[in-house]
Amino acid sequence: MGSSHTHNHSHSHTNLKGRNLGISIFLNIIITIAQVVGGLLSGSLSLLSDALHNFSDVISLIISYVANKIAKKKASLHKTFGYKRAEILAAFINAASLIVVAILLIIEAIERFLNPQEIASSLVIWLSVVAILGNGFSVLLLREDSKANMNMKSAYLHLFTDMMASFAVLIGGLLMKFFEVFWVDSVLTFLIAIYLIWMGYDLLKISTKVLMLFTPDNISVKEIVSELNTLESIKNVHHVHIWQLNEEETHLEAHVDFKHDITLSQFDVILQEIERILLTKYHINHVNIQPEFGKEDPKDLIVQD
Repeated sequence: MGSSHTHNHSHSHTNLKGRNLGISIFLNIIITIAQVVGGLLSGSLSLLSDALHNFSDVISLIISYVANKIAKKKASLHKTFGYKRAEILAAFINAASLIVVAILLIIEAIERFLNPQEIASSLVIWLSVVAILGNGFSVLLLREDSKANMNMKSAYLHLFTDMMASFAVLIGGLLMKFFEVFWVDSVLTFLIAIYLIWMGYDLLKISTKVLMLFTPDNISVKEIVSELNTLESIKNVHHVHIWQLNEEETHLEAHVDFKHDITLSQFDVILQEIERILLTKYHINHVNIQPEFGKEDPKDLIVQD
């Protein structure tokens, strides 16, 4: 019984800038401290909720920064994949934290709505402007890296949602200052929380699928197997697994039953064609094939190990 394993993926990885994450962490620590002090002085729940979200940003950015560094560590005998999943795990933690923070905000918003309080709106306005500027700069720093990396996207989403939340706080501050509509503070807090859940859920779902080794949504196992079965020498493709190690590596392993008792050199020719199809059409860059001839084993497409 033989096997083959190929690594057909580019190592020109996106240059994830740890410096930008570091700057964003520093800015968010300053913003958080300012908003906590300002929220306590003004009595604004929306400002305190924004501070709580900013604090979650600081934690998420630190997690993203550490994961970015760890992911670059090399594989070893005891860690044959290295730490390539560190950033996926960071994305999962960050997405989950968004939802937890949102639930806490909803509880606080309901309590404050039932017991509205007068708020020093001028302080709310100025501090929300500071938060918008700080988070806006951080969003610009991470925008490019967020397009190619789930971990960076999770950090970017934290910052982007907080920037939007600060805009909401600013609007609320203006309404309170000029119209004395203090209940809007609670309503805005509630809306901010709903927005956090909406943004966090999608990322949580995607990162969970990767961690659970689910087949990527854009790949059809049946389609791949049908195409490979059309190759002249192949009798049957079965016992298939397809999963993502991280965002840059998609793996496939399968048993291939051949019509004839072929030589290793013949197998290599067919394997190259399999690799070409999987890489060009399905972007699968790690292939592990177990060749078989007349072996008595389950021939189902999916076999529970």
